Amino acid sequence: MRYLIAAMLAGLMLANPVNAADGMTIAVFTKNSTNPAYEAFRIAADQIAKSTGAKVVHFVPKKPDNVDEQKAMVEQVLKDKPDAIIFIPVDDVAMIDSVKQLNAAKIPVVLVSNPLPGQFVTYVGADDFEIGYREARYLFENLGGKGKIVVIEGVPVAPTNRERVRGYQRAFAEFPGIEVLGSGVGNYQQPDARRVMEKFLGEHKQIDAVLSANDSMALGVLEALKEANRSSVVIGINGILPAVKQIETGTILASVDFNMFKIGCTATRAAVRYLRKEPLPEKVMLPAEVIDKTNYKAWLVPVDQRACPEWTDIVK
Repeated sequence: MRYLIAAMLAGLMLANPVNAADGMTIAVFTKNSTNPAYEAFRIAADQIAKSTGAKVVHFVPKKPDNVDEQKAMVEQVLKDKPDAIIFIPVDDVAMIDSVKQLNAAKIPVVLVSNPLPGQFVTYVGADDFEIGYREARYLFENLGGKGKIVVIEGVPVAPTNRERVRGYQRAFAEFPGIEVLGSGVGNYQQPDARRVMEKFLGEHKQIDAVLSANDSMALGVLEALKEANRSSVVIGINGILPAVKQIETGTILASVDFNMFKIGCTATRAAVRYLRKEPLPEKVMLPAEVIDKTNYKAWLVPVDQRACPEWTDIVK
């Protein structure tokens, strides 16, 4: 009999007896409990665990994207020694030493979403540069190649944000008729994005469109627009249900599907496959898809009612 301390969503530490014969134990690290994309990831991990007989415990900082909390959680799993870890680092630089400790302890790690140095059984994610580029191009083409826009960025230190912004820059170079009025940091959080947008609305009488690095921030932008009785074309990333409902009504133009539910399914299947000594590719990259008026209905199914894709549907 061994014991595993689970840091659950509420941050409460619970001692839970786990018999090694009962099944594999997988620790799942996500960045926060405020972004619906990470909630979708956790739901996916739980679904795969249930179907495979694995035990999943979630480690989520109480304060969104908090480095110190995630480091402390790594220290905890180093004591508990789960069979495998699924790891989304809150910071790709600050968490390098923690990953080194996990590697030294020989705990298998599936790295997700944010690349960083270390030894991993596989990496599961998507091409954020391509996602950002496709999002920006879709918006600019919708604007007819001309217009005044603002950009709402995510967490500055996050690789996902850096790559998406780099994709934006490529699109800017291809559309000289797009004028960027300003760029603000929304930290991937709805309240932060609302505050940034309120500032932009106070500074600019005309904002034709808003390029948001995720859907949660796009929803915050909509709140600010509504409060100011203003309108702009808004686009985001993630395909979260609340945003897809706004696509249905026309208040959000589109979203690019950085699908954390599918990524969660795939990452958890990868951990299980590794522990079962089944083959794994070095990297699994999920394709991005633009969600708009033509195809949004497929994303209206609530996350907790969705079924994880089979491994062979993702890894060809």
